[in-house]
Amino acid sequence: MALLVKVAVLASVFLVLLASTNGNFPFRNTSLPWDERVQDLVGRLTLDEMILQMARGGVRSNGPAPGIERLGIGPYSWNTECLRGDAMTGFATSFPQAIGLAATFDTELLQQVSQAIAYEVRAKYNNYTKHKEYGDHKGLSCFSPVINIARHPLWGRNQETYGEDPYLSGSLATSYVNGLQGNHSRYIIANAGCKHFDVHGGPENIPSSRFSFDAKVSERNWRMTFLPAFHECVKAGSYSLMCSYNRINGIPACANKKLLTDILRKEWNFTGYVISDESAVERIFTDHHYTKDMLETAIATVNSGLNLELSHNLQNNTFMQIGKAVKQGKITENTIRERVAPLFNTRMRLGEFDPADMNPYSKLDLTVVESPEHQELAIQTAVKTFVLLKNKENVLPVKEKIDNLAVVGPFADSPSVIYGSYAPDVSKFTQTPRQGLSQLAQKSTKYASGCLTPSCQLYDAEDIKTAVTNSDLVVVCLGTGVNIESEGHDRSNLSLPGQQQRLLQDAVMFADGKPVIVLLFNAGPLDVSWAVNNDAVSAIVECFFPAQATGTALYRMFVNMEGSNPAGRLPITWPESMSQVPPMEDYSMDGRTYRYFKGDPLFPFGFGLSYTTFTYSDLTVSPSTVKPCNTVSVSVKVHNTGSLAGDEVVQLYLSWHDASIPVPKWQLVGFNRTEVQPSQSLTIRFSLIPRVMAVYTSQWVIEPGVYTVYVGGQQPDQATKVPSNVLNAQFKVAGSVTPLSKC
Repeated sequence: MALLVKVAVLASVFLVLLASTNGNFPFRNTSLPWDERVQDLVGRLTLDEMILQMARGGVRSNGPAPGIERLGIGPYSWNTECLRGDAMTGFATSFPQAIGLAATFDTELLQQVSQAIAYEVRAKYNNYTKHKEYGDHKGLSCFSPVINIARHPLWGRNQETYGEDPYLSGSLATSYVNGLQGNHSRYIIANAGCKHFDVHGGPENIPSSRFSFDAKVSERNWRMTFLPAFHECVKAGSYSLMCSYNRINGIPACANKKLLTDILRKEWNFTGYVISDESAVERIFTDHHYTKDMLETAIATVNSGLNLELSHNLQNNTFMQIGKAVKQGKITENTIRERVAPLFNTRMRLGEFDPADMNPYSKLDLTVVESPEHQELAIQTAVKTFVLLKNKENVLPVKEKIDNLAVVGPFADSPSVIYGSYAPDVSKFTQTPRQGLSQLAQKSTKYASGCLTPSCQLYDAEDIKTAVTNSDLVVVCLGTGVNIESEGHDRSNLSLPGQQQRLLQDAVMFADGKPVIVLLFNAGPLDVSWAVNNDAVSAIVECFFPAQATGTALYRMFVNMEGSNPAGRLPITWPESMSQVPPMEDYSMDGRTYRYFKGDPLFPFGFGLSYTTFTYSDLTVSPSTVKPCNTVSVSVKVHNTGSLAGDEVVQLYLSWHDASIPVPKWQLVGFNRTEVQPSQSLTIRFSLIPRVMAVYTSQWVIEPGVYTVYVGGQQPDQATKVPSNVLNAQFKVAGSVTPLSKC
């Protein structure tokens, strides 16, 4: 009998070993539910193994997360940049910078762009893993989209955002997440990671450091301005969020239980993982002095809800203190398992633990990277980002043959400066403004930079004079660039950098009455009032950072190639002067963004001209009286009254007449970009759902009273306006104050 027992035990051990050898663990059983598989995997991990998984989210020696050989689990890199292309890992299709993507006001386009990016990320990942290459930017977990509110015009990272409006940012974030992750019923292409959570919108370095800054924000502004886009990201199914460097009302974001647990997980039911911004965890004690050392910081962050530490080149980083905290009873082992589970759930949904032939994305190869289809999508996208700010006497589109063209300025023929930050390497497919627009000239294209760099400290007027003199059309390319505005670099004013204003003035003088067109390459607003008010400047186009497609896209717009009539709209207010710019460190919304702006800006949020004209009619709002949880239907006719086809961005705004608390003067609650042919009329429909009518008191509520909707191609009541009308109508919410949670 004893012998039989021994044989049975040995047989069981053999079967376990055989299962281990073959990898036949339940977590690899594709017929089991995801939760069971994740729990089986996590249940097999030792404490030390879990600590390493949580501590290796970062850069260089802080990553990748190590493999677990006994379970047949390989290494994994968590830090991949997918803001507008697969960045920091060689060549990939470089789409326009995020602020330009926002200017398209096109949710379908953003989903196409992010899916193309995801395919390239996946294709590279497949190649890396085939060759057992694991390291920075070689995974599938994207640090994108960036959905912080561009609340200040001088913030260095405005270019990474979708602008200043919570509704627009949330809508575009939803599309971007959907594109990155795909629509397969079982697997995701890559996983999104919305950042930087939360109340993060400057300063970077002026007048203080982002690493120690405390954003003091009211509960109402936090809920109505800084949280909504992240909530939309969570509802879209993002697998990750990144917590930010700053404190929020005294508590660092990455150690903020209210943010990471109470709001994110309890209110919003988020089940994914939270990763820290790079080195944000150690800065909790080195810069914020919120904790005294690594051990105390590990306890605070893990118990608050942080899953993964992204450190910079540290092996003995903060999360390596977790074991000591567990021994001291300051963190439970159960909490560690809860924090690790979403990491492996993500990897499981990426298909890592399933047979490759089950996952269609495992078949993507390097032929999709910079494919002709993606190059064309980059061009079409760049065209849609362009915002026409001025077009005197319809100088654009170009209607006559041009003998001699001049393209001048520091952005005219320098590939690197037209990309912006977080871009793939400069591609061989890049077309600069000079290269693209030279197709306009029948005889010659003359070029002069005037300045060696965008800072334009040294300026060569003779260079500009030589290029511009006797030219039939002059294109002046001005802007900022990553050394002036980017991560770590705030601006101190709205002015064109260095001597760029003088360059422009000289170009106008040397043009001697010939048309001058200004192209702007920047993210945050610029003071270009001289160009706006000077009749010698015929046109101004905001280009943002279009990247590789710049020249080709500009040429298509200049000649109005089919589908290239500019219809970008500003996703951020352009103040008239510094007198309209509040202090950077003040997180009150008073005077900030179009929602609370005072006075008349140089250019308002939502502004953008077209080569054609539009009018609006037949606005209907029904029913005229609703109960608090009901939806209101809005329809309007838009008519193309010009001679050219073009896209129109129909904008729907809502204002509250009887709110019990301070609210925006009006709020974007819907938009629709659609092409309208000459003389064509289209009916555009919107649904005003309860969420967009709600305001935050001590909770989200819908209050009874009168509401006004405004519909048109712009905001209502603007001093600087497009040549179309804005319609308005009212409806009434009847009944009592109703929590949104009851709807």
